[in-house]
Amino acid sequence: MPRYVLTGTPGAGKTAILRQLERDGFGVVEEAATDVIALEQALGCAEPWQCAGFADAIAALQRQREGAAPSAGIVFFDRSPVCTLALSRYLGRPPSALLAAEVERVLASRVFERTVFFVRCPGFVTPTAARRISLAEALAFEKIHADTYTELGFRLMDVPAGSLADRAALVRRTVTCQAAGQARSV
Repeated sequence: MPRYVLTGTPGAGKTAILRQLERDGFGVVEEAATDVIALEQALGCAEPWQCAGFADAIAALQRQREGAAPSAGIVFFDRSPVCTLALSRYLGRPPSALLAAEVERVLASRVFERTVFFVRCPGFVTPTAARRISLAEALAFEKIHADTYTELGFRLMDVPAGSLADRAALVRRTVTCQAAGQARSV
């Protein structure tokens, strides 16, 4: 069962694309970081990304959601442990043992397709309670994401800024072409 990752900087439009793909009948897995942030903020931690254990909480929730993912058909993941590694790098922290083990596991087990959909920043960032990042910071974070995935051997499929319909269509066309190519090689 093919599992694809949507990645990119916060506010790039990954979740909107994920919702459209879900509407189109694909299996989807939600992002973990936003939920970890929301819970920690509800518990009184205003900036959870500054706390020890933040990346581990994300990695643990990602693993849990991966285990509950649909077992048939194409599935799209809003981020992966590689994104959490990029986040740790962006925050200037070395990866924890748990995060390093999760990244190694998904690489060794080839949990995700090597083609990753890299959703580009639309040129602005809309702040939310979980997204407190400037455009300049978002672009720096975007570069770290791209570098991290590339370093680990993934191929980035650029999803440029544009309409939701165009972006989702690009993703659908790519996975359809890849599935057709795999069927011919069998």
